[in-house]
Amino acid sequence: MNVSRIALAGGVAASTVLILAGTASAHVSVQPQGEAAKGGYAVINFKVPNERDNASTTKLEVNFPADHPLASVMPQPVPGWDVEVTKSKLAKPLDMHGKKIDEAVSKVTWTADGGKIEPGRFQQFPLSVGQLPEDADQLVFKAVQTYDNKEVVRWIEEQKEGAEEPESPAPVLKLTAAAGDAHGATAASGSDSADKDATAGHAKDGQTTAAASSSSDTTARVLGIVGIVIGVAGVAFGVLAGRRRIA
Repeated sequence: MNVSRIALAGGVAASTVLILAGTASAHVSVQPQGEAAKGGYAVINFKVPNERDNASTTKLEVNFPADHPLASVMPQPVPGWDVEVTKSKLAKPLDMHGKKIDEAVSKVTWTADGGKIEPGRFQQFPLSVGQLPEDADQLVFKAVQTYDNKEVVRWIEEQKEGAEEPESPAPVLKLTAAAGDAHGATAASGSDSADKDATAGHAKDGQTTAAASSSSDTTARVLGIVGIVIGVAGVAFGVLAGRRRIA
């Protein structure tokens, strides 16, 4: 086998690996991954790719975790899709902003109404959610994807620690430690610091400008005085020269 055949075989193998990797990773997921802070609110997107060549996705059901219920779930309108938010009674009420909440969202369903996810396309379904739990590192959302040929794919398998990714993994939202308090104290502090730096910078720039202006004024005055002196000297020299000619 010559070098060109080896290179060709290697290229085909690499392409096959990439294709298989792409197919394996094309599943319903929730974004952002690892950017939602504990105890806060976030906008998340359920990304739904179409994995079929001969059918379109027309429905998505997302089930919310019962062990960490979310009281506030607001969908953003998606053109061509109807959305339904289902709530359920809680065995243990939640305390949010001093109020007792006895129900939480258990499921959100998007159904095509003129829209669809065609082969080779994907669609994102945004939600504003909160208050995210402070005692969990992740939230697992089990999703069900339905195609117009009646095929149903259940993305409900949870990842086991140390095991390979399951064939139909459930979407997982990673939660990070809060950077500041729930009201964004860290961000405000950073803003104040930036404002102080900006103010100091403007003051410094103003001082520099004032110094430059003062130096420029001084130079202009000196040059003006020198000009006057030279002018006077010239006039005096002319008068003396005229007197000598007369004498």
